Amino acid sequence: MPDREDVLSLGDRKFHSRLIVGTGKYADAAETVEAVRASGAEIVTVAVRRVDLDATRETSLLAHLNPEEFFLLPNTAGCYTAEEAVRYARLGREAGLSDWVKLEVLGDQETLLPDVQELLVATRTLVDEDFTVLPYTNDDLITALRLQEAGAAAVMPLASPIGSGLGLLNPVNIRILKDRLDVPVIVDAGVGTASDACLTMEQGVDGVLMNTAIAAARDPVAMARAMRLAVEAGRTAYLAGRMPRREWAVPSSPSAGMLGG
Repeated sequence: MPDREDVLSLGDRKFHSRLIVGTGKYADAAETVEAVRASGAEIVTVAVRRVDLDATRETSLLAHLNPEEFFLLPNTAGCYTAEEAVRYARLGREAGLSDWVKLEVLGDQETLLPDVQELLVATRTLVDEDFTVLPYTNDDLITALRLQEAGAAAVMPLASPIGSGLGLLNPVNIRILKDRLDVPVIVDAGVGTASDACLTMEQGVDGVLMNTAIAAARDPVAMARAMRLAVEAGRTAYLAGRMPRREWAVPSSPSAGMLGG
């Protein structure tokens, strides 16, 4: 079990789970909810432009996600301009979801990499409108610093392209971001399996967000449990502090005081 004192602070809230999960690509609403519960995640993202925002309808995913059980985080997935992203963020707030937003402004349909300039414009606009903004971005330090200056409550660099499952491609960049930023760093996108999640958390980041790695698994519920354990293990290992790497062997037992031959 995770240390109950080791909490994730985002905006004006605190969370015990450092795993954030999405709700796309599942077979149905029942599987979605079962997997989310198995993950132990408290924060659950919902794509504003892809779900029915009327929670009174049984066909809406929102009818199955109890806001008293999960903190629902609207996201602007599929937006390619700042104007479009801002519009969907406002729509999510007007629908009663939240004044928080996981902000995505994509720049390329094939790689789904972010459009940095549009992302900064949207971040500034939404911060001015009192949103708590969590922007998805690349792993570039300068971009991350600009987002922090713009008022982002956290910065969410990718591990690798969305849905790729390639895992953490640039651990050095991620460690640099964590070292230089004052706001939380949550790695978003690219995690493929539990070992990826564990390795990512061992970099010292504040959390991991994933969707496809769980939803596209052969058994999403089992993978959700694995991801929960992996995130906890990676966080605990980081806090414990790994042994130094060496290029030569070091005996596990001290030689001093050994019996003579």
